[in-house]
Amino acid sequence: MAGRLHVDDWTRHPQRPAFRGIDPPVLGPNLAPRRWLSMLRREANVTVLRDAFWGLTPTWLKVLDQAPHCARAESLDERPMFREAMAQRRCLIPVTGIYVWQPGLRGKQPFMVTHTDRSPLLLAGIWSRYAPDTGESRDSFALITVPTTEVISPMSDRLPAVIALSQAEEWLSQETSLASARNLIGVADRELLGAFPVSRQVNDPANQAWACGYPTGPMRVWSA
Repeated sequence: MAGRLHVDDWTRHPQRPAFRGIDPPVLGPNLAPRRWLSMLRREANVTVLRDAFWGLTPTWLKVLDQAPHCARAESLDERPMFREAMAQRRCLIPVTGIYVWQPGLRGKQPFMVTHTDRSPLLLAGIWSRYAPDTGESRDSFALITVPTTEVISPMSDRLPAVIALSQAEEWLSQETSLASARNLIGVADRELLGAFPVSRQVNDPANQAWACGYPTGPMRVWSA
């Protein structure tokens, strides 16, 4: 399960989707659920960058603390708010790393999962609009999770699904059928993702020093 994200300035990387910036990108080294992040979605056939609350909050949800920040790919049909959003409102969350924790004799060791080439990760998400009776409406999202690869499984049994850059427009398009969209989410290629240990400072979500995401050891990658 994804409980913490690393988001450096992915907008400067050559391997990122084309988009129109409506809101400035939200950056941070240690971003937790129940806060604002940036999402990519389609508006009038254009990919735009919007602020969104990490925790899916449809209008009928009464207790915002219960807003789910993740949705299992295998059970998207079991809850109406997931099923409807998957069919009509898909988004991408651009990040530069996902934190996971591996249990050990001295406690849990945090790792950062990234592309092996350190290019941005485009995480599959679904979004919703929360429109209260008073005040401004706001957008929110949940990440879609899938089982992990052999490299990552000792640290976490699930990760957000990663959408390939070449498939980003297909994922976001409202013209893409639900069946085709489902085919885009699955376990990442084992050669795609690696993980390196980072400082235990990342255990505290209040710690927003970029140093908490620096490698403290070599990256673990798949080897045949």
